[in-house]
Amino acid sequence: MLPSAFFAGRPAFRVIAWVLAFSAAPCVLGQAQRKAAGQSPIKIRAITAFVNLDRTQYQIQITDALKMLKRARTIFESRGFPVETIRIATQPFPEYIKGLSNEQALAFFRNYDAMAAQEGFAASIGPAMLNPGDSPAQGDLLADILLNTKQLNGSLVVAGDDGVRWPAVGAAARVMKRLEDTEHSQGNFRFAAIAMVKPLTPFFPAAYHNGFGHQFAIALESANLVADSFKNAPDLATARRRLMDALSNEAFAIEAEAGRVDTDTGWAYMGIDLSPAPLKDVSIGAAIENLTTLPIGSSGTLTAAATITAAIRDIKVKQTGYSGLMLPILEDTRLAQRWSEGRLSIDALLSYSAVCGTGLDTVPLPGDISVEQLSLIIGDMASLAVKWHKPLSARLFPVAGKGPGDMTELDSSFLVNATIHPFEKH
Repeated sequence: MLPSAFFAGRPAFRVIAWVLAFSAAPCVLGQAQRKAAGQSPIKIRAITAFVNLDRTQYQIQITDALKMLKRARTIFESRGFPVETIRIATQPFPEYIKGLSNEQALAFFRNYDAMAAQEGFAASIGPAMLNPGDSPAQGDLLADILLNTKQLNGSLVVAGDDGVRWPAVGAAARVMKRLEDTEHSQGNFRFAAIAMVKPLTPFFPAAYHNGFGHQFAIALESANLVADSFKNAPDLATARRRLMDALSNEAFAIEAEAGRVDTDTGWAYMGIDLSPAPLKDVSIGAAIENLTTLPIGSSGTLTAAATITAAIRDIKVKQTGYSGLMLPILEDTRLAQRWSEGRLSIDALLSYSAVCGTGLDTVPLPGDISVEQLSLIIGDMASLAVKWHKPLSARLFPVAGKGPGDMTELDSSFLVNATIHPFEKH
């Protein structure tokens, strides 16, 4: 039975939802208990807390959020779910730096960055230009913030229900071009142009909220589970069913534990982003090739992308974020290989995004690419998002001093290297 303190001050619909979840989930809780003796085949990529930041008391707020995040990490790991990162995302940063000069804002974010490094969490400061008509100067300030910090992530909204916002597209391209001038040009790992991305996605750098905060969500790293589900599948229907069965088992167990975190801490659980994120050799590219038996980029890739997305969308847990296929070129060893071989292109990635995905993610580009050319790529992504009313983003990597045929020289535990191709090829 749930303690009476759990009900105090909670909206009725949440009380009912959790009562139903707990009364109907003895088998799910059993799965979670069994995991205590072993480890889940997947990881939790991130537990992301959403905080309505007040710069006058942000240290207290962050400390409170970290208390919840560390408690959540302990609960999940005790049930066999390794947690890779804990993260904190805020409302759009222009809202909580009002009244500050640019110099004062930079000083605030340097302090916040130092706190994130010391406490071991990743931080998203929310997007620039959330609203139509917001000044492109917000993008310029965001570039300054990211250039002067190492832990902070941010984004810029280039499309919404009102359509593609072309001044914002140009502003995002300018941010990317400025972040090219960072060590190994890796600054763009912490920035994305986002289109139709709703609040409460747990994946960075797009994560933000626009409410009261005190919420959390879960992001998964489960490309290996997709690979196992697709291996030797005789047909698409079998592959989809295997994936749904395997991912459902893990997702329901995670959701049960998230409910426990909600109850124990008072932080509201907002859902799981079931996107099967890869990480290097935990490869979504290899998973797709298990299904098609051809190199990713060949005919059948789009069908595989649609199959994965359909399976994810049919899993009856509380979902948030993208909940689609992610194809981050520089985060996935097989994708980087196929990109280097010329089997994948920007246009191909956009076509797959029509039935799945997050858009264009960690795509390497020549260092001499212009702001105008970057704007064309971002505009294509934004137009696709508006057309299909779906969340997409562009995280592009122009690499300073590198041209077609060169390899990137990235230095990150999250990234692999790939060959750079001419802009015109894509």
